[in-house]
Amino acid sequence: MTEDNFQDWIGRTETAEEKVTQRVVSAFNATFDRDPPPAGAPAPLGIHWCLASATVKASALGQDGHPARGNFFPHVPLPRRMWAGGALILHDELLVGDKITRHSKIAAVTMKHGRTGALCFVAVDHEYFSPRGLAIAERQDIVYRPAQNPAAAGPPPVPQQTEAAPAWRRDMRTDPVTLFRYSALTFNGHRIHYDLPYATQVESYPGLVVHGPLQATLLLAFAADCAARRPQNFTFRGLTPLTDPDPFTLNARPVEGGLELWVETGTGRRTMQALAGF
Repeated sequence: MTEDNFQDWIGRTETAEEKVTQRVVSAFNATFDRDPPPAGAPAPLGIHWCLASATVKASALGQDGHPARGNFFPHVPLPRRMWAGGALILHDELLVGDKITRHSKIAAVTMKHGRTGALCFVAVDHEYFSPRGLAIAERQDIVYRPAQNPAAAGPPPVPQQTEAAPAWRRDMRTDPVTLFRYSALTFNGHRIHYDLPYATQVESYPGLVVHGPLQATLLLAFAADCAARRPQNFTFRGLTPLTDPDPFTLNARPVEGGLELWVETGTGRRTMQALAGF
């Protein structure tokens, strides 16, 4: 398997539409334990990951609950798929009641070799348009990995560094209901987020996996809370899976041009890092 196997997929496009309804916004805010905003108000940050999701028939799903590969995404013969990270440019706010159009394009397919073997990275460019024009430009990075050996050692904890001590910290915890609700909001059928026997016995995780975009949504909102304004850009990268019921913290500290942010477990293991620019 080489990058040449996937060259025909680069440039493939997909378009979808959805309205930012009051119900979607209310369900999103309820999932994060917030009150819903009124009609016409700015929609919450990160809600675009819940809009215009791919909808495929149940018969077109793979064993893992994802849409079977070979439609929009390339047919990568590696069983484990994860959201590796991404980058956002926030041009404009989405408003409750907006009709959103998402244009997506496969931008690149890259092969690498990691600690667990072959890795395939698929980069996807998304553009979200509101009635006022381009609202969000996003680069999404997805990684495909080989099956996990249940006997393999997990990643070592990442210790807290003195120079990266947070100026702001918030204690957090997820639960199966929150993960199920977020899967429903994003129409994400990946079983690692709600099917505990599958997550632990088939994909060898220690528990249910907290979604990458859910962690990114928490960090994005935390950045806005710390700075008291909406970021203009936001990049994030997953470091290692966060699993339920591990308690964790959201952390932030000022850096030139914005904030450095990260998610950290109680054992000092960092699961996601991010930069927010203002």
